[in-house]
Amino acid sequence: MNKTLRNPYVYLLFVLPTIGLYFLFFIYPVLQSVFYGLTDWDGLTPAKYIGLGNFEKAFKDDDFWISVKNNMYFILFSVFVQVPLIICFSLLISGVKRFQGFYKTTVFLPSILSTSIIGILWQFMYHPSIGLFNKFLGWFGVEPIYWLADPKWAMLSILITNAWQWMGFYIVLVLAAILAIPKEINEAAEIDGATGFQRAYRITTPLIMPIISVVIMLSIAGAMRVVDIVLVMTKGGPAGATEVMASYMVNKAIKYGQYGYGTALSIMIFAIALLLTALYQIAFARRQERVEY
Repeated sequence: MNKTLRNPYVYLLFVLPTIGLYFLFFIYPVLQSVFYGLTDWDGLTPAKYIGLGNFEKAFKDDDFWISVKNNMYFILFSVFVQVPLIICFSLLISGVKRFQGFYKTTVFLPSILSTSIIGILWQFMYHPSIGLFNKFLGWFGVEPIYWLADPKWAMLSILITNAWQWMGFYIVLVLAAILAIPKEINEAAEIDGATGFQRAYRITTPLIMPIISVVIMLSIAGAMRVVDIVLVMTKGGPAGATEVMASYMVNKAIKYGQYGYGTALSIMIFAIALLLTALYQIAFARRQERVEY
């Protein structure tokens, strides 16, 4: 038995199934995507090799770069609006003595609902005639706003909907980090005369910076892969105002049958996501410190 365990090839046998599955479901599809990205293929006729033609087309495609800009809106909204709200709500809930479990369940609930359900629900809320928001604005004499049909408001409407769906998930993560802070730290600060705001700003927030960093990273990743809420609510309209990279890729491949071009777009999306991840690591990873209580 001991001789068998000392044989390094035995351990290789244990990892071979995992390596095989990884190659089958990740490496092979990636290599296949690279191949089709270099072809002109409509899904019916044989693929025709065109080299970097699809990538050149993408670089000159103004609509694609509009979709990239829209994804940047998602990232900026997530980092500079959504994350501060997540921290504020987490701090508020952490200070609640009664029914804290109820509040955690309530804020977490939207993140487990189907995006289709949420999209349809918010479509009704944004409805120009019977929608909740226009009903409320009507009390103040404001004319109905076409939230999803007006290019001025469509992107903001989807940003709010997407934030509402996922904020609860991140709040639970941050809340867990806050509740893990020893009570003695805040009690000592309170004895020293620190106010609630000072304790939150100077003690709690710095101590939960590692989890906030994770939340920012997850928010950026979520903003890069957002597609379902866009397809459900606006399908990229009106006039491409809410088109994101993934929905643009799906429309090109599925709707217009440009599978080769769509695959090339997916490779570019992956490259952009990789670049943003690298920039994030360079900008923030060195600032992260291990927090010990």
